[in-house]
Amino acid sequence: MTATDTGVRIAPMGPEHAGQVLAIYQLGIDEGNATFETTAPTWEAFDSSKLPDHRLVALDDGRVLGWVAVVPVSDRCAYAGVVEHSVYVHPEARGRGTGLALLTALVASTEAAGIWTIQSGVFPENTTSLALHQRAGFRVIGTRERIGQHNGQWRDVVLIERRSPVVT
Repeated sequence: MTATDTGVRIAPMGPEHAGQVLAIYQLGIDEGNATFETTAPTWEAFDSSKLPDHRLVALDDGRVLGWVAVVPVSDRCAYAGVVEHSVYVHPEARGRGTGLALLTALVASTEAAGIWTIQSGVFPENTTSLALHQRAGFRVIGTRERIGQHNGQWRDVVLIERRSPVVT
């Protein structure tokens, strides 16, 4: 577990965090600009899809303020060092550095494991997320136009990535 400048502790995500993690996920889903998903998965589905060494929570007195997790982008060995991430912060914890602390810890975790690219897709309307990622060293690669429908409406997705300067 590591402490941040904001007083938040970053810790590995475990089953004891399941309820709070999924509740934060659902809050993000309900806001309408976080994901194409419409409901949070079960803990079993969430747990089995995320890489176990790169799932983190931000804690304050045992309360989960946010989380970050990754999935591999492909099972092909050429993409072994490329992951796609998700980061969610409870609405009451936003604007206090929680998201940046989670992304900073994720970068450290993935680089230590030899992962050279972290990527994600963000709805262009989610300007807060785009600004957060820019502060964390991500860059915009481009926009995937009309990539999917969300609640009956075509949505664009801004593709972002962070390439490690350490892992070569």
